[in-house]
Amino acid sequence: MAREIATLAGGCFWCVEAVFDDVIGVESVESGYTGGHVANPTYKQVCNGDTGHAEAIRVAFDPDVIGYGELLDIFFHVHDPTQLDRQGNDIGPQYRSAVFPHSPEQEAEAKAAIDRARADWPDPIVTRVEPEAPWYSAEDYHQEYFAREGASSGYCVMVVAPKLAKFRKGYAARLKA
Repeated sequence: MAREIATLAGGCFWCVEAVFDDVIGVESVESGYTGGHVANPTYKQVCNGDTGHAEAIRVAFDPDVIGYGELLDIFFHVHDPTQLDRQGNDIGPQYRSAVFPHSPEQEAEAKAAIDRARADWPDPIVTRVEPEAPWYSAEDYHQEYFAREGASSGYCVMVVAPKLAKFRKGYAARLKA
């Protein structure tokens, strides 16, 4: 079985991690930081917005089950790619919309996915296609946060759960059993 990696930043990593955990063909999802200039950043440093990192997810997937392009289509469906350096009330460059391709083929597909997504959004898409950068895993308490804390976290109830519901409604055929 082939395995590929997709690295995506769509605001708070808790939101996008919860969505991709449910996708058929996704083997694992890890929350972390990428695209910055500080080695081994902490959550507190990234939240300050001056390390250059984005909160992101690293998705390991089987391309024989789900293609990179389809993962990107889901990504553009479940976050707002028209908001510059923010997602809702999460504001700062660490919440930017970005794709970090791992190959020239992924870069071309990312640009094609942006073109496809334009029809779904009334405002211009500001998602960046950024060069692959060092990956830093987020602290353990961020991993699978929605799965562990969703029902008891006000943020998860108000922000993550609606994104997950939108995904499940629009992509029922792509859900894990």
